[in-house]
Amino acid sequence: MSKTFLTVWVGQFVSRIGTAMTRFALLIWAYQLTGSATTVALLGFFSFLPIILISPIAGVWVDRLDRRKVMIWTDLGAGLMTIVMLLLVQIGQLQIWHLYLAEALAGAFEAFQIPAYTAASSTLVSKDHYARANGLRAMADAGAQVIAPFAAGLLLLWLGISSVMMIDIVTFLAAIGTLIFVRFPKMKRADEGETAVSTSSRQAVSPFAKFNQEIQVGFRFIWQRRGLLGLLLIFTGLNFFASITYLSILPAMVLARSGSSGGELALASVQGTLGAAGVLGGLIMVAWGGTKRKVHGVLAGAAVSFLFGDLLFAIGQSLPIWLIASAASAIFIPIILSSNQTIWQAKVPLELQGRVFSVAAMVRQSLMPIGYLIGGVLADQWLEPAMMPSGSLALSLGWLVGTGSGSGMALMFLATAVLGCMMSLSGYLFPAIRHVETDLPDHDFQN
Repeated sequence: MSKTFLTVWVGQFVSRIGTAMTRFALLIWAYQLTGSATTVALLGFFSFLPIILISPIAGVWVDRLDRRKVMIWTDLGAGLMTIVMLLLVQIGQLQIWHLYLAEALAGAFEAFQIPAYTAASSTLVSKDHYARANGLRAMADAGAQVIAPFAAGLLLLWLGISSVMMIDIVTFLAAIGTLIFVRFPKMKRADEGETAVSTSSRQAVSPFAKFNQEIQVGFRFIWQRRGLLGLLLIFTGLNFFASITYLSILPAMVLARSGSSGGELALASVQGTLGAAGVLGGLIMVAWGGTKRKVHGVLAGAAVSFLFGDLLFAIGQSLPIWLIASAASAIFIPIILSSNQTIWQAKVPLELQGRVFSVAAMVRQSLMPIGYLIGGVLADQWLEPAMMPSGSLALSLGWLVGTGSGSGMALMFLATAVLGCMMSLSGYLFPAIRHVETDLPDHDFQN
């Protein structure tokens, strides 16, 4: 494993801990202020919306520019945004709409940072180590979930939200520092004319038209490879179901079902267990390298994660069951993510990865803002009232998920347990998806 990759990985890991701490603290602040699942869901909505809107444009710049510098500037932008939020807290002017704007800006930075990091990783490690490198990245994301909730929860109790944001700023500086002192291999730029258009159509092309042609490269690459397209559509559906429950209303459900006391500790425990199981899954992926055919890690892993994790969240009404659900679902996530990313890294030429990965990220997350909105609205406007003791669904479904606060959201987990599992297994019905690793040549055979 490359020393440069490990150096960058450490810096990004530290930064993710700080980011996760701030997001956890602000989520608690927002829910305590409003008591609304929709408010929490909208935080996710505004985070993912910019990724969908600007990812194709970001991908072109990631392939045009030094990917290390792209990561530096996006980390710097995110750090400055946190500084502004800290100042608003200090003067007592922080409002909910400030959080929405901050999440939107964070999403815009991530639209550049994530494909730059992923594409750079492909040049920093050999193809044989893609799966393990992706396992380390997934482990870092999960590790942040372990550390951040407990650290942020303690700091909130002892020193307040400002202390959490100050630590976040320091972690951004750590990430930027590691990037300043390393160098990435120089990449040749793909000839957009050869990739996207014929020689005759390239003559007298305006800069805007040329940029548009570069954007189309990512779309065309995926569209022409049915296995990657099918895998992408499966992942899009899975992200949609996850956004309705895990990413949208899980914090609100735990806080609601925990009552007025102990909610913060229960939520920190659940998120910490999700992270701990994710770290374990990442360690397994680093040591094991995943299934020989990575598509099984994606499809079978996702089916098991949805079935057991979501089902236990649905029927569980106490912290111990939620912790088991967290472990059952999250241990497979690094395997799913790493297996999927390894397939894409192996099949996409290095000089096109910024554009292709950005388009894939846009499509993969295109339904997530809708999922966030659906999750919050379904919970607050229909299912929560319907699952109150005298609600319209309490008699028929209360025996399964309970009644009272949080039960309507639990019912949503029951639905995603079934739908997510079915979506995952449906990938095996299509030969192009089943055989994506053997039907498509690796990028090193294309050069």
